[in-house]
Amino acid sequence: MSAASAKGAVGVVGLGIMGGAIARNLAAAGWRVIGFDIDGGRTREAAQAGVEAAASAADVGKAAPTIITSLPKPEALDHTVSAIAAAHVPRRVVVEASTFALADKRRAEAALRAAGHVLLDCPLSGTGAQAKVKDLVVYASGDSASIAALKSLFADFSRAMHDLGAFGNGTKMKFVANLLVAIHNVASAEAFVLGMKAGLDPRQIYDLVAAGAGTSRVFELRGPFMAQNRYDGDNVTMKVSVWQKDMSVIGDFARSIGCPTPLFSATEPIYAAALSTGHGGDDTAAVCAVLEAMAGVRRG
Repeated sequence: MSAASAKGAVGVVGLGIMGGAIARNLAAAGWRVIGFDIDGGRTREAAQAGVEAAASAADVGKAAPTIITSLPKPEALDHTVSAIAAAHVPRRVVVEASTFALADKRRAEAALRAAGHVLLDCPLSGTGAQAKVKDLVVYASGDSASIAALKSLFADFSRAMHDLGAFGNGTKMKFVANLLVAIHNVASAEAFVLGMKAGLDPRQIYDLVAAGAGTSRVFELRGPFMAQNRYDGDNVTMKVSVWQKDMSVIGDFARSIGCPTPLFSATEPIYAAALSTGHGGDDTAAVCAVLEAMAGVRRG
């Protein structure tokens, strides 16, 4: 076995912001990584970092005993699960790292279990920028033996992994974490706009808040975008259009268990405004631009 594949083979289906970073980090750590994305450009980009290109999700299933899925929509998960189930391969462990409704994850788990495979619910806490430097936390749930067996894999693309027990607990924890991300992001933008409206320099706002009691991980990650008034390009950590899916899932879940979320709910129209004003492809830090427009702030 070559040095490049000394740790074995792992598949990655979905090579977007998160999945692409995970695939590249695993390849750099010595895994043989087989990747697939319906966007050929993403597959080619990953190939430049040592990721082998597969022609389909089924081919990934045939080549790798462990498969990580990082997908934008439940329909993509359904298609991937069907492809793996139909491939008639030996037992596979699928690490489902996307943020979806519990019903979507449970449907996928049942379908793979019926085909003799294991699906783990393993959403990730962290942004695309954090994924690049392995600063992710894995909220793992499902079969504990399978989770334990993958500790070395998780360690090569994250800084921590937690086994939360029963399948679905990982997703519940991700909803809790993302609720805070939604609030902290808009709160950061609100603080920036207040400061700018009062005549303060946005770079100074970032520096001094980051050094004080009011800071947060989200402020420190997204604040530089807000200070620079730049929300596009290669450094996008989470697109507004994708985040809207996460927001909807969290809101639906909270309502389904009768839990009020007044602060989270207050952020929803701000994100919707970002989407409707042309920021769909931009980083979610673009909510700062929305609040600037509402406040009549114009940068020089």
